[in-house]
Amino acid sequence: MLLYLLGLVVFYYLYRWVRELPRVPDKGSKYVYITGCDTGFGNLLARHLDKKGFRVIAACFTEKGEEDLKKSCSGNLITTHLNVTSKESVAKAAAMIKDKVGERGLWAVVNNAGVSVPSAPCDWLTIDDYKSMLDVNLNGVIAVTLSVLPLIKKAKGRVVNVASVFGRISVTGGPYTVSKYGVEAFNDSLRLNLKPFGVKVLCIEPGFFKTNVTDTEILSRNVKMLWDRLPQEVRDDYGIKYLNSALNIMADKIPKMSDGDLMKVVSCMEHAVSAVQPRTRYSPGWDAKLFWLPLSYMPARFTDYLMSINAPPIAKQQQQ
Repeated sequence: MLLYLLGLVVFYYLYRWVRELPRVPDKGSKYVYITGCDTGFGNLLARHLDKKGFRVIAACFTEKGEEDLKKSCSGNLITTHLNVTSKESVAKAAAMIKDKVGERGLWAVVNNAGVSVPSAPCDWLTIDDYKSMLDVNLNGVIAVTLSVLPLIKKAKGRVVNVASVFGRISVTGGPYTVSKYGVEAFNDSLRLNLKPFGVKVLCIEPGFFKTNVTDTEILSRNVKMLWDRLPQEVRDDYGIKYLNSALNIMADKIPKMSDGDLMKVVSCMEHAVSAVQPRTRYSPGWDAKLFWLPLSYMPARFTDYLMSINAPPIAKQQQQ
């Protein structure tokens, strides 16, 4: 019986591998719009798809990001400034794309732009902290998608949304997981809405990778800044040992957990854009596949216990 089940598993993965091999034709006529191309996944994806022959429209937040991409890519790559929190910036980029793609439409948009700060326990934060991240990680994804959706429908193309394993399980305070849960919900509703139009909507759920999102210097500065502005009453609740322990955990654990091979994520993105039969969801990273996603299916009592084992000590922790 065990060998029979093992055979079925092997057959399934072999069948999936063969099914997912074919790539779409005429890449040179297909435009792909990517956000967040200054660094990280977006930057690598823009260069990778450019080498594959796609017509890449790379949206950067900074002039330096645009200049660096132009130097490392072919003349086919187009760069544009984009601030996903600005209606005017999003509309301007969409108008430029409409002019470029013409009647063929836009083959794909990859919503990659995102931030990870401010992040901290919920009672360290204000509603403005939540709004600032949601404007980028969630509202920005929605705004960019809606701005080019008619062009995507015209091409019967794809929408690729970059969420996170923390869109499946929430083990930290603050707006990051809220924003990624929102991306998952938007992705699922959009997938159902656009299926009748021949549009595919795919989701990337990476684990921990070495990008600005997991940069311990950025995260540590953020935590110190938030701590310094806290009312004394809240600082007394947590205690200075909590702060020091949290900073030490970030400095020690996050680099060890984070995978330096960003191509694991970029390869999933490329497959979502170029495969004839893409997957509905991609979970790059062994931590995502073997730990975070399985953990997301566990009972809440179990996950709460597991996450609290090595949590920083709280000064005024109440016994329950």
